[in-house]
Amino acid sequence: MISGVVVKPLKQFPDERGKVMHMVRSTDEVFEKFGEIYFSTCNPNAVKAWKLHKKKTSIYCVVAGDAKIVLHDMREESESRGKTTEIKAGESNYILVKIPPGVAHGFKCISNKSAMIANLASEPYDSADNFDIEAEKINYTW
Repeated sequence: MISGVVVKPLKQFPDERGKVMHMVRSTDEVFEKFGEIYFSTCNPNAVKAWKLHKKKTSIYCVVAGDAKIVLHDMREESESRGKTTEIKAGESNYILVKIPPGVAHGFKCISNKSAMIANLASEPYDSADNFDIEAEKINYTW
């Protein structure tokens, strides 16, 4: 696993009416602070990659469908620099993934229906901290 990345199983509480799906509480170890939360949808077989933040921590949770989240450590000082990690998440594996600053990330929908990814970010959107990374810089085949 990439240094600083956290993968945590999450609880769901289903009943005949539907279900409640937990994500993050302010008392959880993975929680740093609230910047914003947003949702991203991804169509079947589509890829959304690569993003990098130097300040922001992201906590991803796939709340519908299934996605493959891929992380690549680009931090100069990291013991896992250059390492790539794949994590399957969603309805079939309900987890959260905490992505620290300096780790490039992207995802691909691997279900037959669109995936919806919630992102709890530690900072509000800031274009100065939002970097698109060219695929050629990361040796990964989706």
